[in-house]
Amino acid sequence: MRFYTLICALAISAASLAQNATDGGISAETLKQLRDANSFSPADKALRNALAANSINSLSTTAYNPAVNDKHFSNKVKSSGITDQQHSGRCWLFTGLNVMRARAIAKFDLGDFQFSQSYCFFYDQLEKCNLFLQATIDNASKPMDDKLVEWLFQNPLSDGGQFTGIQDIVSKYGLVPAEVMPESFNANNTSKMAQILKSQLREWGLQLRKAAAAGEKKAALAKRKTEMLKTVYHILAVCLGEPPVEFSWTRSNSKGEPVETKTYTPKSFYQEMVGIDLKNTYIMLMNDPTREYYKLYTIDLDRHVYDGDNWTFVNLPVDDIKPFAIASIKDSTMMYFSCDVGKCYNSKTGVLSVDNYDYESLFGIKFNMDKADRIRSFDSASSHAMTLMAVDLDKDGKPTKWMVENSWGADSGYKGHVIMTDKWFNEYMFRLVVDKKYVSQKVLDVLKQKPTKLPAWDPLFAPEE
Repeated sequence: MRFYTLICALAISAASLAQNATDGGISAETLKQLRDANSFSPADKALRNALAANSINSLSTTAYNPAVNDKHFSNKVKSSGITDQQHSGRCWLFTGLNVMRARAIAKFDLGDFQFSQSYCFFYDQLEKCNLFLQATIDNASKPMDDKLVEWLFQNPLSDGGQFTGIQDIVSKYGLVPAEVMPESFNANNTSKMAQILKSQLREWGLQLRKAAAAGEKKAALAKRKTEMLKTVYHILAVCLGEPPVEFSWTRSNSKGEPVETKTYTPKSFYQEMVGIDLKNTYIMLMNDPTREYYKLYTIDLDRHVYDGDNWTFVNLPVDDIKPFAIASIKDSTMMYFSCDVGKCYNSKTGVLSVDNYDYESLFGIKFNMDKADRIRSFDSASSHAMTLMAVDLDKDGKPTKWMVENSWGADSGYKGHVIMTDKWFNEYMFRLVVDKKYVSQKVLDVLKQKPTKLPAWDPLFAPEE
């Protein structure tokens, strides 16, 4: 009887292994093939020993990459001081303010001047909380498993963003100097504040849905929302400081000499220091090879202010974007720029180059996906915004490399900057915001189109951090 039982067990085990192989599982036979194929040579053993104590990138770094040593740029916009977003996802905010800072420095001959990031961040967070609560009210009749409702509760708040947020927040609330509302610990370290606010927003969202389901009218729901926002305002004021409604400030020149002391409101300060209509001055250009070029697109609910503008852009081939960037740099005008900064970045040299690392020699693998395939397979998307401020042109006027002013502090990368080869630019650049005066009429005409609306959860349009 026991022998019969053993035979049955072996038969079942064999059948199970065969079934696993048929169903796509790793069978014992497949595992044996994997082991047999993994024969370790002396070189492999040496590599394994090296990787036990070193990172993959340190061992795959290309020893002789010319891009690492070439720091010359034929055209460069003058900058003053490197900013530092520290442990926060506010790169979009620092980048946008750096673009305006460069304008103000040139206009008034300022020294190491900065606009207050905390001031703008306060209102960005307040407005995003309102956006979630109002959108929850507007979509309260939809079930919780509706894609839009699900997205709202998954993403009630973020400190990431893009240039539309600069337009919305600055146009509505103005600007103040950094010394009027300086950075706080929680501005530089946003994770805990964000966690608390997100949990509270989700709870409030459920309360609003329950009240709406019980038949509560919109006016009553709006009153509930206002009470919730009072708590949000208090949390932000405690963590970041309360934004001033009026302040006195002394403007000094680049030599540190005081020039003028005046009393401002944030909006009057913005008008004096920057004085342009952001929404009608700038255009966002995108390089997304998975979608049709020379078309206008907008992202649903991707805005920082509920009554503001959705993120809208013109999709162009990368080679059609470059001349506008070059024209802007030649005219000493910085630009908002975003890319997939994690790809091929050497943090020691501050260089982004597709030749930085040789994974093929290290592991025997080669990456063959093009930019469109990387986007479709979720392998690449814009992750970080920086300020484009230099280009190196060859004798034929073609770009060989670019440089951005970063917001990771003066000790990061190359003196606080990041240098990228033109080849890398082609593969991992995604967005550029440029003054319309540098753009061709053909591109401006695209703005007359009715934009194609893309869903808020499209993976290519996650907030830049």
